[in-house]
Amino acid sequence: MEQTLAIIKPDAVERNLVGEILKRVEEAGLRIAALKMLKLSKEEAQGFYYVHRERPFFDSLTDFMSSGPIVVAILQGEKAIERWRSLMGATDPAKAEEGTIRKAFGLNVEKNSVHGSDSPESAAYEIAYFFSKVEVVNS
Repeated sequence: MEQTLAIIKPDAVERNLVGEILKRVEEAGLRIAALKMLKLSKEEAQGFYYVHRERPFFDSLTDFMSSGPIVVAILQGEKAIERWRSLMGATDPAKAEEGTIRKAFGLNVEKNSVHGSDSPESAAYEIAYFFSKVEVVNS
């Protein structure tokens, strides 16, 4: 059973899309093993996105991710990483396939409503960044 981290970003939380996005997760057959809402400080956002620290978009990304509440979740299931990434769609909502979350709700490349781990290694790091073992319900 694979696990991945999902984030519902500030743009989607602000537009009251949390329930709709979680509904799509469950309809896709992924199980929610942990879930919480929080607000990152700029420093916490920088820590989470440290792998992008040399990229030109790092500052605006961490400003955005600390601009309002987010919802973080651990999703689990067979091939959870691949399935969640497919459900999210391409990073650029304009290039995302119909039926994906980013096509439906994304505003632009940065405000694209959701984040997901891109590998088992990043999933392990990202899950541990937000959740302790006692917060995870494995089923």
